[in-house]
Amino acid sequence: MSNIEVLQLRAAGVSLVLDCSGPALPSVLHWGADLGELTGKALLELRRGAGAVQYGNGLDDNLPVAIVPEYAAGWFGLPGLSGHRDGQNFSASFRLTSVAQTGNTVQVDAEDVEAALTIRLTIELTDSGLVRAKADLTNTGGTPYTVDGLVLALPVPTEATELLDMTGRHIGERHPQRHEFTQGAHIRDNRRGRTGADATLLLIAGTPGFDFGTGEIWAVHTAWSGNHRSYAERGMSGYGVIGGGELLLPGEGRLEAQGTYSTPWIYGSYGVGLDRLSTRFHEFLRARDNHPQTERPVVLNTWEAVYFNLDLDKLKALADAAAEVGAERFVLDDGWFRGRRDDHAGLGDWYVDEEIWPKGLHPLVDHVKGLGLQFGLWVEPEMVNPDSDLAREHPDWILATGNRMPPTARHQQGLNLGVPAAYDYILERLDALLNEYDIAYLKWDHNRDFVDGGNQLTGTAGIHAQTLAVYRLIDELKRRHPGLEIESCSSGGARVDLGILERTDRVWGSDSNDALERQKIQRYTQLLLPPELIGCHVGPPRAHTTGRTQALSFRAITALFGHFGIEWDIASASAEERAELAGWVALHKELRPLLHTGRVVRADRGPNDFLLHGVVAQDGSRAVYAAVQLTQPITSAVGRVRLPGLDPNRTYRVNKTATPGPESRSVSWWTDGGQLELNGAALATVGVQIPAQWPENAILLDVTAID
Repeated sequence: MSNIEVLQLRAAGVSLVLDCSGPALPSVLHWGADLGELTGKALLELRRGAGAVQYGNGLDDNLPVAIVPEYAAGWFGLPGLSGHRDGQNFSASFRLTSVAQTGNTVQVDAEDVEAALTIRLTIELTDSGLVRAKADLTNTGGTPYTVDGLVLALPVPTEATELLDMTGRHIGERHPQRHEFTQGAHIRDNRRGRTGADATLLLIAGTPGFDFGTGEIWAVHTAWSGNHRSYAERGMSGYGVIGGGELLLPGEGRLEAQGTYSTPWIYGSYGVGLDRLSTRFHEFLRARDNHPQTERPVVLNTWEAVYFNLDLDKLKALADAAAEVGAERFVLDDGWFRGRRDDHAGLGDWYVDEEIWPKGLHPLVDHVKGLGLQFGLWVEPEMVNPDSDLAREHPDWILATGNRMPPTARHQQGLNLGVPAAYDYILERLDALLNEYDIAYLKWDHNRDFVDGGNQLTGTAGIHAQTLAVYRLIDELKRRHPGLEIESCSSGGARVDLGILERTDRVWGSDSNDALERQKIQRYTQLLLPPELIGCHVGPPRAHTTGRTQALSFRAITALFGHFGIEWDIASASAEERAELAGWVALHKELRPLLHTGRVVRADRGPNDFLLHGVVAQDGSRAVYAAVQLTQPITSAVGRVRLPGLDPNRTYRVNKTATPGPESRSVSWWTDGGQLELNGAALATVGVQIPAQWPENAILLDVTAID
């Protein structure tokens, strides 16, 4: 092993200090605010000062908690590695064999000779200040070793006494919930076979009362699209960790001799305020080689316009209307393939239905392309209807356990892509469609949770293999079809994670296009993802998921702050509605260079009846804010609204861009020219009075630097 003892990684106002002195696995001495460049001597002193406390009736040699916490080292919480070799080697005790640092990446190798295991840890500090880590565990013994779980953990200080995570459901994803961070474990397990509508996007620990602009915060995200665990735990010593990993079903982690299990990446973000925490994720994602490089085209999706009632003339008229209002991509949703007249049948039979389309999709694709629009297509490759030719021919390709079929959901079952023949069939079908038609975009859906997700051919659990097969499938399609874009849709927003986003180009935020619901769904989805990766559509006047009726201005302003689209039968809309929609599309095109590159900011407010959020250009030259009245306010007005994120020393012109209701409900500056000039400090500290609004309304404030 090298003589490396204590390492410091620094980036974007964050320091990560690792104790690699051994002989045990590395521990984190500090993860948080930048400490400046510390000398080797100072790093050793930091280790001395952060040493473990010896307490009554504790261990005589109290070791620090490693990134992979070990039971053998006296950690009585969730072990980093849980596993055994037919009941033996149940408690690993790794010893370092090598440590190597290249820039802000550290690679650590360690072994447990007695247990015949080696582990490689990769720990990075990204340019945006994110910590990310993964582990590769190898069985070097001659008999199988079973991994029951392998999680990684990062420390949080005793000052972090509050937890924030998220829950939700279909058409109601990502609702925040807060808890005290007390002794014991707070565990969020997901066994749905996909990330889950109720999954916590981030598990966040922070100082009391932290919010978007205040409080020290530490957060973790598990970048995995299958079963997973996120957890926070504090022992009686007061030492706390947050961490995560894949949640393996029994037997999924069985390693034959020389076999290796690799964890997903675990991401950690630190900041003062939730906005800083999320900015780190946004900057990281935007810096990826596979981040979308072109302007996000305005989408028209056919689902809420026609549902299953596919008619060529109707679809052509819808495409004509889409072109009229300025859409740039036309997506044919469900119902185009064999036997698909409703959601009871057809999934798995990925052939264009000859009865509906005697000439194939060519007449529609040609019409759409002739209008200058891209063509996209909906698919659900991981599912199969029992009422399908595929299920009748290959019932053994259904994800199932034992001699029983799981209960259906949405009249469908999971298609086991861990079966090589099933994988090959789906790859061939999708590849053939992409070869025959000029398809720029796939809306890739996944509409059910997996129950009894097993492999019938082997009798073993199949979710781990299924997740990896989906990743391989998407990667292979993109390799064969450069430029193809894929959306991760999963009953709306039930598969939102950085694992799927390593290979897809956006997520569908929710199946709810109700703008009121979408305001909060998008607010918390944006803690992880920048706006350009979240599909946000203008739905019809009456939302089909809630029955609410909302003004077009509210629906459009809500959709502006994402990857903008339309999901509404605009061919049947009035000329006035289409003209107004065209104006919003034009505004989005004008703003999207800002919206899709700038910093997302949110104001901390008291009552829950009002939200303010915005996007500020990286150079501070411009910003746009949405002031959103969710419900009827308790007070007659919401008061002055602070505009965060601006350069305090620059002067800005604030312009109104939308009027919420009668001018009689307005304020003087709004009606007297609709402009104000103030510096960024005043706008962030004093704010501006905005007009009173009716519930379910929003206004835009366009802010431009003038000096």
